Amino acid sequence: MTSRAESAPDRAPRARSIAELDDLIVECRACPRLVAWREEVARIKRASFRDQTYWGRAVPGLGPADAGILVVGLAPAAHGANRTGRMFTGDRSGDFLFAAMHAVGLATQAHAVSADDGLELIGTRITSPVHCAPPANKPTTVERQTCAPYLHRELELLAPTLRVAVVLGGFGWQALLASLTDGGWTIPRPRPKFGHGARFTVAHPDGRRLTVLGCFHVSQQNTFTGRLTPAMLESVLREAKEIVRTR
Repeated sequence: MTSRAESAPDRAPRARSIAELDDLIVECRACPRLVAWREEVARIKRASFRDQTYWGRAVPGLGPADAGILVVGLAPAAHGANRTGRMFTGDRSGDFLFAAMHAVGLATQAHAVSADDGLELIGTRITSPVHCAPPANKPTTVERQTCAPYLHRELELLAPTLRVAVVLGGFGWQALLASLTDGGWTIPRPRPKFGHGARFTVAHPDGRRLTVLGCFHVSQQNTFTGRLTPAMLESVLREAKEIVRTR
C-alpha cells in the first residue's frame, strides 16, 4: 500500500510501464522551487502566448516504449514544453532538434508546435534529467538528484530495446552517468568526459551494452552561434541509428 507521504519519485521504481512512469512524472510536486516557478510562468505567460493555456506541470518523456535510441536533454523550457506539455515542443531548440530528427528518419515531421500536431518519433524517445522548467534554465544538484529515480526507471523499462543514448550537453551527461552507475553498469575509467562527438560503451552484468554519444545541446546559445550546426547534430543521430541497426 502506498503511503500518502510517499512522493512520486519514491514510487518511480515500482512503475510497471513507460505509461505508468509518465503518469507519475506529470503528478510530481517533489521540488517546491520548481513547482512554484513552473506554475508562476504558466500564470503570467509570455505576451505572445497570452491567449494559450499553459501546461504548467512536470513534462513526461516523449516517444515509444520500445525505443532503440534515447535522447537525453536538460529540462523543459519555460515557454516551450512547460507551455505545450511535450518535450522540446514549441521553442526554437525543439525546432532545431526535430528538424534534424526528421532529416535522418527519426521523426515523422520537422516541426513541433503543440502536443496534438501529429508528430511521432521513430524508434527514439526523448527524456530529461529534470522534468520541470527551472528558473534561468538551471536546475540545482539537489533537484537533479530528486528527479533521478525517473531517469533510472526509464532506463530499466527501455532495457529490452535500448542500444544508444544521445546526450545533449554536459548536465545530461553527468545525470546519465550517475543513473548508469546506480543501475550497476560498468563505467569506463577514467570516467568519460563530455564533448561533442564523445563516445563510450557501458556493459551491464546481465549482458546488455549501451553506447553513449555526446552532442552539444540544442540551445539557442549553441545553434545561433554555429557551435552546433544541423549537419553536426544529424551526424550524431545517424551514428546512433547505425549502432541500433548493427547491434
